[in-house]
Amino acid sequence: MPSDALDRFDHAILAALQADGRLSNVELAERVGLSPSPCLRRVKRLEAEGYITGYRSVLDRDKVGLGLTVFVEIKAARHRIDDSQALQAHLAAIPEVVAAHMVSGEADFLVEVVVPDLKAYERVLNERLLVLDMVKDIRSNFAIRIIKTAAPLPLS
Repeated sequence: MPSDALDRFDHAILAALQADGRLSNVELAERVGLSPSPCLRRVKRLEAEGYITGYRSVLDRDKVGLGLTVFVEIKAARHRIDDSQALQAHLAAIPEVVAAHMVSGEADFLVEVVVPDLKAYERVLNERLLVLDMVKDIRSNFAIRIIKTAAPLPLS
């Protein structure tokens, strides 16, 4: 269902839950101007239709010991669908990969890796990425400072 099928209450619910996924239904209903029952029905519908895909806590990377963020550009060795699908599955299975995108430009994939330190990234690089025969080239870009991450989507 396209986002234009959502009304102002749906947008308000989505925005409020992005800002604070721990809101109770009563608090959410108050914020969006609905009574609790219709609000809960809307949330359940938004979940069932796939607009809301889950709930999670956003953690401070440094405080949990994951102080190094690396943006990895991966160039495929061959542009074949089976290689691409295998690489995508492999990237999705690596716990240190917190985001992965197929992109256009110099690289074929842009991957965000979060690890404790450079030694841990070296292990991911050597044991998980460089061993793949469908990978031609890898370039690593190290984040110096995180300015903004895990931000809410800019709903209109």
